[in-house]
Amino acid sequence: MRPTEENDIPTATGKSSSEHRQDALTLGPRKKARTTDPLVHHGRHFGRSIHALCNLHALINNGIIRLGERADDPEEEEQREHKVFCALLKSVPGLEERLMGASSEEDVQSIAAMLQKGASSARSDDTKSLKSAIIDWITPLGEPLMPPISWNSKSGRGFNHEVTGALLCPAGLDWNDVEIKEKLRAGELLVPGDQWPIFLFSSYTYDDNDPAKGLLRSSLLVKTFKHIFTSPSSVEREAKATRSGNARIHGMTGVTRGSIAYAATQARFALCSSSIFNRNDTITDSERFYDSILEYLEDPDEADDVNHLLAWWNRQVFPNYVPNSRPVSKNSALAKIKAKRAAAKQAALGNIDTNTS
Repeated sequence: MRPTEENDIPTATGKSSSEHRQDALTLGPRKKARTTDPLVHHGRHFGRSIHALCNLHALINNGIIRLGERADDPEEEEQREHKVFCALLKSVPGLEERLMGASSEEDVQSIAAMLQKGASSARSDDTKSLKSAIIDWITPLGEPLMPPISWNSKSGRGFNHEVTGALLCPAGLDWNDVEIKEKLRAGELLVPGDQWPIFLFSSYTYDDNDPAKGLLRSSLLVKTFKHIFTSPSSVEREAKATRSGNARIHGMTGVTRGSIAYAATQARFALCSSSIFNRNDTITDSERFYDSILEYLEDPDEADDVNHLLAWWNRQVFPNYVPNSRPVSKNSALAKIKAKRAAAKQAALGNIDTNTS
């Protein structure tokens, strides 16, 4: 038996610490790979594309109750919440069966926790990667930003910097007005989340007589969306079908209302001076901003404009996107066949009317 050395400390297994010590220059035993619950994977996409800032524990609990009650006339807010819950069920294969088959409240909470973990980690990853990427996008080609903005620090952003301040300036206010600029920088003018910044508009131009003109069509917003969904390398060039970005991994072939609101929220936060993404931050007011964008995109009264907006987005981001229906070309063979068939039906109806009279 080997004599006990002075530095040998017995362990729980009865072996000394020197016997447990491994040689740093050898590979050592192979460790088992850690597996992640698929719910985390689905939670990441749910947060990015459907709803980023909801309480998944409450959403699932309330959703299960409604499935059981089958309420006939829920309140408007309950209807909206239930739509999100149904979208969650649709986006996660087998989730409804898993929830209905849960044997305890703890099982349901565990499912919600995994989904929440995925949504939160995706938001954190995107926030971190966009912090530096957005500086490249707002830097003039061939020129440095003056003064420079650190890739890793947020303190020089927001209304503290001329460029980010101009982009974050609320639509309808003039950033070039010295008094307004100073009040924004001093915090005398608080900007609520539903007062949208100019960077959301095409060419960073707001028309007070037509406030929806160019809304959510800015180049900066498109770059943010591509960075998150189709891969960072697709920002400066057309995305290829073979690239395994988040959209491709999750089978996403078209934009969603939630994904546009999410990209807008992430871009706004990347430009601002706040260092921590907090949904309850009353200064950044990110939750109110996100909800206000989503409310506009889901408003039935704005359906026509929003449908055109979604079509525009799909052309920008998904080059292979095919809408559910396309208009028939006027001079095509199909158009002429349809016209001939319509004329024949009209003539037949005319004959029936003549005979009955």
